[in-house]
Amino acid sequence: MPIPTPAAALSQAKRLVVKIGSALLVGGDGAIRSAWLDALVEDVARCRARGQELILVSSGAVAVGRTHLGLTGRRLRLEEKQAAAATGQIRLAHAYQEALARHGITVAQILLTLDDTEARRRHLNARATFEQLLALGAVPVVNENDTVATAEIRFGDNDRLAARVAQMISADMLVLLSDIDGLYSADPRRDPEAAHIALVDEIGPAIEAMAGAAPPGYSSGGMVTKLAAARIAMNAGCLMLIAKGQAPRGSGPLAAIEAGARATLFVPRAEPRSARKAWIASALNPAGAIVVDDGAATALRRGKSLLPAGIVDVDGAFERGDCVIVRTRAGIEAGRGLSAYASADIRRIAGHKSGEISAILGYRGRDVIIHRDDLVLTEAR
Repeated sequence: MPIPTPAAALSQAKRLVVKIGSALLVGGDGAIRSAWLDALVEDVARCRARGQELILVSSGAVAVGRTHLGLTGRRLRLEEKQAAAATGQIRLAHAYQEALARHGITVAQILLTLDDTEARRRHLNARATFEQLLALGAVPVVNENDTVATAEIRFGDNDRLAARVAQMISADMLVLLSDIDGLYSADPRRDPEAAHIALVDEIGPAIEAMAGAAPPGYSSGGMVTKLAAARIAMNAGCLMLIAKGQAPRGSGPLAAIEAGARATLFVPRAEPRSARKAWIASALNPAGAIVVDDGAATALRRGKSLLPAGIVDVDGAFERGDCVIVRTRAGIEAGRGLSAYASADIRRIAGHKSGEISAILGYRGRDVIIHRDDLVLTEAR
């Protein structure tokens, strides 16, 4: 199948997720950039008129709220950030409601935490809510629920949140609107010779090395989190674009892409995984890790399940059914899967044959630690 241009991919997507960064939507004074939002909403209305479904993942609540609470000029503590989010999210939702209403479009607010996407039942419930809202013609506006999320269970950036939403609803395309027009071979702010990368079909060490530090200001992402988002999207069979959010005067950012503005297109090589395997592959908070020997790693690449005999170490504490990383002795992530045993039991049976499990543990569970149906290979080829 020929690789589409960014413009063609965007216009042909049936279901589109668009992520908006704080720096695009909120000015340095904490005010919402209404002219920019109006241009974006013009894009939304045009896309919907040709039959596309859209979900907006919008940052900006903390940036807006901190100004109204007098919390500017310093780094916020977690509780201050949560207070700012509580204040700012109301103003943010109201701005979207007013802007979309001028086009006769109903807006819906959805606030998610990391747990809402990591816990399978809550993941499915959120998916059903999105599906119903889209069926009713609404445009969901999504943000992280900073008001209740603790530091340990936060996404910390809306790039990965947007990717999880795209994966959750089986979107055709994810667009990350940023202050940069795509991925470069080096940080273009520091290296004038940095080359723009127009197309990425695999995220290996060479691509990861191109990511720099997060830009200053309100942004909590940077290219590192955008590549993490791309990996999630590509695992789900979803195209992804990194594009500049600031468009020429009189144009919206999506219209600019369709007019040929430069961007980086990430193209998945394979068809989308099953919904269950896509969820496993994109887990952002694995509960622990299992280290395997070279023989076990080779067996996994051939489509086999993980047996206790191939395990050499266990990191962390986790329970049966938790998502864990599978690593090689060299420290390379080989895959992710759902463990059939708790970490304490795996430590006891590691290196033993499956037939010895009952004698060691006093009970007989599964013969495998991770069944191949619950395992997704993530190692770059």
